[in-house]
Amino acid sequence: MVDAREGPLLAAEVARRLAERRGEWAVLGLGRSGVAAARLLRALGIPVYASDGGEGAAVRDGAEQAARSGADVDVGRHDLARVARASVVVVSPGIPPSAPPLATARSAGVPVVSEVEVALRCLPGMRYIATTGTNGKSTVTAITAQLLRALGHDAEAVGNIGVPVAELALRDRPPAWAAVEVSSFQLHDTPGILPDAGVLTTLSPDHLDRYSSLAAYYADKRRLFANATPHAQWVTTADNADVDALVAGIPGHWHRFSTAAVPPAGVAAWYDRAADALLLFGRPLAPRDRLPLPGDHNVANLLASVLAIAVADRAHAEPWARERLAEAVATVSALEHRLQAVGEADGVRWINDSKATNVASTLVALEGMTRPAVVLLGGRPKNEPLDPLVEPLRRVARAVVTYGEAGRAFAEVLAPALAGRASVVALPLGATFEQVVDRARALARPGDVLLLSPACASYDMFRNYEERGRRFAELAARAAAGLPGDGR
Repeated sequence: MVDAREGPLLAAEVARRLAERRGEWAVLGLGRSGVAAARLLRALGIPVYASDGGEGAAVRDGAEQAARSGADVDVGRHDLARVARASVVVVSPGIPPSAPPLATARSAGVPVVSEVEVALRCLPGMRYIATTGTNGKSTVTAITAQLLRALGHDAEAVGNIGVPVAELALRDRPPAWAAVEVSSFQLHDTPGILPDAGVLTTLSPDHLDRYSSLAAYYADKRRLFANATPHAQWVTTADNADVDALVAGIPGHWHRFSTAAVPPAGVAAWYDRAADALLLFGRPLAPRDRLPLPGDHNVANLLASVLAIAVADRAHAEPWARERLAEAVATVSALEHRLQAVGEADGVRWINDSKATNVASTLVALEGMTRPAVVLLGGRPKNEPLDPLVEPLRRVARAVVTYGEAGRAFAEVLAPALAGRASVVALPLGATFEQVVDRARALARPGDVLLLSPACASYDMFRNYEERGRRFAELAARAAAGLPGDGR
């Protein structure tokens, strides 16, 4: 792990090697970000060795794309000797720092950075708002891009939200602005990040299957501020004590948002419940009912986005910009796979919350339920305690269906905790997702919600949470059409 204090030196060294374009660079991981990094480096005339330890169809597809760009590609292995000779290693976020090729690179003194780092060095004229946090970061990123466009900017949502930043650098005309979602995995290897405004949404336990401790996870989140200056602009929630503790002492201008009934003193954006209005810098911005998204969590997401945009450029706080932002609040759209209604069958509403890959995110979904729910929990666990889910499940769950690698362990915790309030059904390891959904559907009654909010990663059954959510939506469409499951 690179000490955050060494980040600027590492970023400068990588920028120098990028400008010199000497030697071969190694790209580890052939998902979308790795392929984009390989294509960008090849477009710059830099020799690339790209490899992935996997051998599935998605990896082979990525390998073919990288090879077409002129990269030398390995599938199913990493050539450690070649990694050790590389000028720079570009690592995909799914590869943990303890992986053998990264240990090899560090031992050989080879700089290791993310695709985000490389892409930002190739986009010196692009302005950007970077967002991280345990929950809300994808929605804030998506809303930020939408609102930037409402102000007349050419803007894109990129990063962990699904579109690699490197894809912007490959364009003939990159956008003037970007909303960049950065995960803790990406921040670990993005030493040069310094956005026009940086946002930290929330903090709570997550990814404890990868991190040795909560402190280690939070330390990577703190890397968003590694290059903070007295002039930097930062936006954080005022409703999370862990956030307050994490950012204490970091230089810059700090702007906080809140949805608390009685907001702390000094907040710059908040939800005035008495007036049912969203306020920015002490003045009404828009009535709450103009925002088409439900729940206080989406109010917080909107406030974070508006506040970040307003402080990223002085012009964005002028009257004309406030007027456009206020109008654009009504046009904000829901994020796919996040509390997304995808159909109704036999009086049961199907809600796709596949993006809820941790307990805190599932907790938000449960707290927003106003109808009885059959809840699907499972996938690859992150070693988080389930205690926060018990009371909300006791309140709203008619039944809980657990599945995947987490299925049995989840059921053992939840069955006694929910006894007498909700049934808990554990599908055996090896059951298909269609069998899981069929079992949940059989437990639902007219007027219920069938809620996919797994509190787990998807990698035991799917390539990512998007694929899981799309499959759930497909099954919802079949159910709405009166068709049986397809037996996969």
